[in-house]
This record gives sequence, C-alpha cells and structure tokens, in this order.
Amino acid sequence: MSSTDEDQLQKVCACTIARDIHDFDLLIEDMDAIFHEDWGNLTFPEAHAFLDTQEARDLEFLAIALDDKDQRNVSLISSVIEKASALNIRMVLIAEALSPILLHQLLRAGANDFVPYPLPESALQDAVNKLQKSDAAPLVPAPTQTPSGKQGTIFAVHALAGGVGGTNFAVNLAWELCRMAEGAKKTVCILDFDFQSGAVSTYLDLARTEKVYELLSQTSNMDEDAFFAAMQKFQDKLHVLTAPSDMLPLDLLTPDEIERVITMARDQFDFVIIDMPRTVVHWTETVLNMADLYFAVLELDLRSAQNALRMIRAMKADGISLDKYRFILSRAPKFTDLSGKARAKRMAESLDISFAVNLPDGGTQVRDANDHGLPLAEYAVKNPLYKEINKFARALFDASETTAIAAE
Repeated sequence: MSSTDEDQLQKVCACTIARDIHDFDLLIEDMDAIFHEDWGNLTFPEAHAFLDTQEARDLEFLAIALDDKDQRNVSLISSVIEKASALNIRMVLIAEALSPILLHQLLRAGANDFVPYPLPESALQDAVNKLQKSDAAPLVPAPTQTPSGKQGTIFAVHALAGGVGGTNFAVNLAWELCRMAEGAKKTVCILDFDFQSGAVSTYLDLARTEKVYELLSQTSNMDEDAFFAAMQKFQDKLHVLTAPSDMLPLDLLTPDEIERVITMARDQFDFVIIDMPRTVVHWTETVLNMADLYFAVLELDLRSAQNALRMIRAMKADGISLDKYRFILSRAPKFTDLSGKARAKRMAESLDISFAVNLPDGGTQVRDANDHGLPLAEYAVKNPLYKEINKFARALFDASETTAIAAE
C-alpha cells in the first residue's frame, strides 16, 4: 500500500478515506489489486483539509469506508463528500452496518455509488468500471430513456384506510393480468412503493434484498440491468420490485426519482401495477399523473368515508382531476344484504362517486393465502373474491387490447 502522507497523495489518482483503514482489510486488498501502488489513504479530518489544496485536483476516485461508529461524524463526512463532488471526483461508499437513512443522506451529498462491506467478490472493481464508463456523464442526468419503448399500461392501487385489502387487491390483480398476458406474450410487473410497511413480498413469499435499496438510492444512474437485477420473479412469470429490506422514510425518493423508476418499468413491461403507501406523500401526484387508472380501495365504514372525503377535497384544492380515480369497495355487501347495499349507495351519493367494482369478503381464505405467499388463483380458486378480481382483471386486459388494436 502506498504512503498516506500528503506528498505521496500528490502522485496518486485514487484514495481511501476512513476513520481507521485497518478496520477494512478487504478494502485494502481490493485497492491494491485495482490500483497497485498508486493509491493512498486519509482520515476524514485529513481529507477535509487536503481537498482544499491544489493537489486534490489530481484525484479521480475515492473509496469512503464507513461503519456504524462513523454516524456521529456525519456532518464532517458530508462536507468531505460535498467538496469531492465539487471537484468532480468519483466516489464509492464502502458501508458496513450503516443505517439506510444515513447512507441515503451521503449519496445525496454527492457520492456516486455504494458497496456493502464485507466486499462481495469483484464488487469494488465493478463499481470502478461503472464509474469510469459514466465519467463524462453529469451527476444528475435526465430521466433514463430505454430502447424497448413498450409504453405499458400503469395501474396504481391506494388503500384509503388500514386493513381494507389494498395490497391484496394489487397482488391478485397483477397475478391475474400476468396469467392473461402470458398467452399474448406480454409482461407484467408490480412495484411496492410502500417503503415502510410494504407487504407485496410477504404475499408472494419473496425475500427483500439490499438490491432494492441500491436501485432506489441511485436512480440517476439506473439502467435496464440494474433495474432487472433488483427485481424478483414469482413463479418465473410476474416481475416484482419489493419494498426495501429496511423501514425507510416515504420521502426517500423525490418526484423526479419516482418518475424515473416508473418510466423504466413502463418501458420494459406491458402492465405495471403500483402498490402505493396509505399516506399521501409529495410524489403521490407524480404517480397519479403517470397512471392510466388510479384505484382507491375503501370499505363500507365511517373511517373510509372520511378518508375518501379528505382525499377528494385535497385533490380538488390542488386542481387535480379525479378522472383517473376508480373507487373500489372492499368487503362489499352480499347480494341478499339489502341494508348493506343501501348503505353503500348512500356512501357513494354522499361522496359523489361511483364504485367501479364491489369486492366481496373473501373470508379466512384470503388471510391464509397471504400467509402462504400465494395469490388466490393458486390457493382458493373458488373464492368469491378471486372470481370478482379475475372478472375485473379480464375487463382491464380486454380494454387494453382493444386500445392497442385501435392504436395500430
């Protein structure tokens, strides 16, 4: 390893920055393998001072090694990253046991990429190669454009109250569309945008991986390979972008970043289903604007009615059209429940809405199917809720096919 004094740093193009580099032995080995003797090391105070010198302009690459002990020095670390970013130095964060919120903050400060520690095999070399390829690119490029250009149909699902079955509806709708699309050689994906309590992975028995957070943290550098690497497949048919493995703030992504993710999904798939968080956030309008239809799921109770009223008022106050909204009544009254049907009619009239579909109560089979990680089609094909979702999915699929034919 090269010397860490300032004179030696004048002659190198790469450098590590760490509280104690000897806590990151694997990083030392990888830096030696990639840069041989042409790299150095600095502590954070040393780096803060060195980046103000003329010699710092010779640096091209920084590997910033962090662990949970560094969280108390976040302001100093952020300052170092901001200085390096101003000098257009490419940076990779080497993170061990670092909170996702802090990691996201440092990426916002100007770091280009991050790699978990202990370092996976060839991970640092891959990150260096990726940065070298994008060296001429701006740090925040325009939203990614992909060549496939499918311009898929986007359906967003938003539960207006807890426990009304929004995620269950989104998952089963996605699976039904996937089964229908298979014969037409079309593809379907579902995106779980509930970054705090998203349950799509649970309902489909899929693991949550760090790759999702890596993708969401670096949407400015996102390409098709990174997008598909972060996704998983259910029964080798339905592509799924699960919620991140850790509970993250709902404002983790900006509206522009959400737009990039949706644009990528729309360009790669014929149908995109988005499971939204229950909370309205600053990018909810972005999803609404990009969606072809926005399904609001509610029940026949006072809390759902009040939340629907708040949502409608908020949209109207902001001048947002409700044309894309379709209200879904979950656990709707049975055909013979005349009193319940009268209540549903009064709710619709008081809110000045209509229900696009009335979903019956699927009973305990719905809970059991979700616990087993299976859609209703694979667990309880005779369930009345499954039959209604299947019918609704068929109507959506046929309408999409008709629109596609008319466009030709």
